[in-house]
Amino acid sequence: MDDIFTIIKAVLLLTSAVLVLLAALGILRFKDDLERVLYARIHILGVADVACILALLVLGEPLLAGAYFILVPFAAHAIANGFYYGEDK
Repeated sequence: MDDIFTIIKAVLLLTSAVLVLLAALGILRFKDDLERVLYARIHILGVADVACILALLVLGEPLLAGAYFILVPFAAHAIANGFYYGEDK
């Protein structure tokens, strides 16, 4: 029975790793000359956030995953809000 859980954990961790790599590739593909590129990058980092939460749950850290799930959207919103209102117009 432990072998099944080990295989499931390994598959979930590999899935998380693939999501993080895809998010990194997505961030690198965007050019800085696009308008509102920060918002697209924050959206892509949401994929990495989900992957990290999944990895934390698999590794047996549900409280840390819960805190990450709650705090990261606030941080992303603060960054986007600061970028929007901090621009020179």
